[in-house]
Amino acid sequence: MDPLLHWIKIADDVEELVFSENNIATATPNGKNICVARFNANYFGFAYLCPHAAAIMANGYIDTKGNAVCPLHQYKFSVQNGRNVSGEGYFMKTFPIDIRADGVWVGMK
Repeated sequence: MDPLLHWIKIADDVEELVFSENNIATATPNGKNICVARFNANYFGFAYLCPHAAAIMANGYIDTKGNAVCPLHQYKFSVQNGRNVSGEGYFMKTFPIDIRADGVWVGMK
């Protein structure tokens, strides 16, 4: 784990996160909105706003390859590393999610 990360609890249990049919939930650690994706039984944190046109990423969806798809222009970003996989050259901020016995935690710098 990155020693520079500050871990913030976002839920007591993963069941508290409200995932819509698009497999994206939102959380607000320290007053900052983020998205949490559920993909293949894993959880990934990423930016609430698209780095291209500031659309709300929670209104998009997670595709079959595990990419967050922006609802505005359908730009795709890997939820694992933030890389823009549809070729436009943008980068989306990501945050590690850790499921622990005492809750769900997100790592932030």
